[in-house]
Amino acid sequence: MDKKQIAILGSTGSIGTQALQVIEEHPDRYEVYCLTANNKVELLAEQARRFKPAAVVIANEARYDELRALLADQPDVKVYAGAQAIDGIVESGPIDMVLTAMVGFAGLSPTIHAIKRGKTICLANKETLVVAGELICNLARRHHAAILPVDSEHSAIFQCLAGEGDAQIEKILLTASGGPFRNYTIDQLATVTKADALHHPTWEMGAKITIDSATMINKGFEVIEAKWLFGVEPRQIQVLVHPQSIVHSAVQFCDGAVKAQLGVPDMRLPIQYAFSFPERIHLSSERLDLFSHKLEFFEPDMEKFRCLSLAFDAIGRGGNMPCILNAANEVANRGFLDDRCGFLQMGDVIAETMNRVSFDPNPSYETYVATDAEARRVAAEIMQGGMRP
Repeated sequence: MDKKQIAILGSTGSIGTQALQVIEEHPDRYEVYCLTANNKVELLAEQARRFKPAAVVIANEARYDELRALLADQPDVKVYAGAQAIDGIVESGPIDMVLTAMVGFAGLSPTIHAIKRGKTICLANKETLVVAGELICNLARRHHAAILPVDSEHSAIFQCLAGEGDAQIEKILLTASGGPFRNYTIDQLATVTKADALHHPTWEMGAKITIDSATMINKGFEVIEAKWLFGVEPRQIQVLVHPQSIVHSAVQFCDGAVKAQLGVPDMRLPIQYAFSFPERIHLSSERLDLFSHKLEFFEPDMEKFRCLSLAFDAIGRGGNMPCILNAANEVANRGFLDDRCGFLQMGDVIAETMNRVSFDPNPSYETYVATDAEARRVAAEIMQGGMRP
């Protein structure tokens, strides 16, 4: 059996490092062709020594010399830098699968380049479908590129649909942990700190995604993703707060049957399922013991978690509005992490940016790029105008 050649975009992040664990467990099946990172030069070099990829790319061009020096004794590993180098490397002939684990809008361009070359996309970058879902889905159909979800929730839905043929989906039940502030009042949310928000109760993730989970905009992004991945309308997607994170999501069919995928919170399972689909192969992980868990489900409070409501608004408007939502959130999220914006003010920044930025009901790729830039500028101006708690 030929080994699948895998490019990991964002190999030093949470998803990327766990993907490497999956590859390490199945060296007879998978091989790393390329690794990319944004800034973490030392960890990228360490991964390159361990997995011997054909190439590594550091997105931050200022750190190219540092990375090249660290890998000077690895002549078989080619070293590149910059966003264009990432776009180029994913087009390499030997690559079978591209795991898009980069964070943010930066993941859109290389995903498009990989799709145009017919690569299988293991999608862990939410922003790709949030920003440009219609464009991406049309490109994937045109170039016969499979898109396999890696998010635990979308992987769960994908697994529930396996073997169901053209069975009509009545509703998608998208679960959410509720984050660290599920039981907080709005008054309490007004004073939460960065340290409070970074302490997620069930998942270990990067800072940006952890904050997105705390505001629940992360779940809003997943609603938008689900619309594109599974061809449903937003009204067919119901968000369920499920603090135990055992039921990763479920599908209700037209006959009323509900199928759910359950498991312990471990991202290696959805990563491996995307790599091995349609097969299931062994994974050395903790097994679910249902006797030791109670399963609870609650409706999300859309007033308290305004960002989730804004995501539903954005997908309802369509066009470039989800792109505006995403860009404004990236700016507000960074502002909160840098103590320039309060927790509740993130929603204010996003809502005001959605009101101010030019709406386009039929955007092209160029429109998305221009919208992203405009929304970031507007969000930054709004935040500078006074968004501290």
